[in-house]
Amino acid sequence: MSEHKDVQNVVDRNRLRQMEWYGELLYDRFRRLLLRIPASQLELATILGLSAPMLSQLMSGQRAKIGNPAVVSRLHAVESLVAAPDFDRLTAADRRAALDRICVHQPSSRNALRPTGPEVLAAGGYDPAAAVHAVLRAVASAAEIEGAAALIAAQHPGLAQVLRVYGNGRTADARDHFNAALPPPGR
Repeated sequence: MSEHKDVQNVVDRNRLRQMEWYGELLYDRFRRLLLRIPASQLELATILGLSAPMLSQLMSGQRAKIGNPAVVSRLHAVESLVAAPDFDRLTAADRRAALDRICVHQPSSRNALRPTGPEVLAAGGYDPAAAVHAVLRAVASAAEIEGAAALIAAQHPGLAQVLRVYGNGRTADARDHFNAALPPPGR
């Protein structure tokens, strides 16, 4: 009985760490991708450059962190791809080709957070919201970002909101915020 309790404590601790490091459970992030692509866990693991057991351990909370920056970069790339407005209009072959490009992408340490390949959206545009999200999450945990936002909120509420949306929110929310902040075309 005690061994089960110890395992549960590790899982609970790992899930708390995932919430702090990634803003949500990796289970939720991976599940959204599995449903959206659609793919099996083995296929998603292959795209990301993980073993299937490692993906399963991250999803179940047996492990807390993705240790390889290239895997994190591919995760961001897949999330940006499926969040792109044109994703639903892509043919199955185009989706597969985009996922294959992500699968073989090997970012250097210098550009591990720079969106490439499928993150240059099908519409031909760069995804700055995903890039800012990736940079903020690379340098600070969700708790640190929230702490910084709380410190500046009274004097700089707009900047505090940017930290919260781009640092702790979902990439799709950051993209919506970015698009709403842009001046109308022709200005």
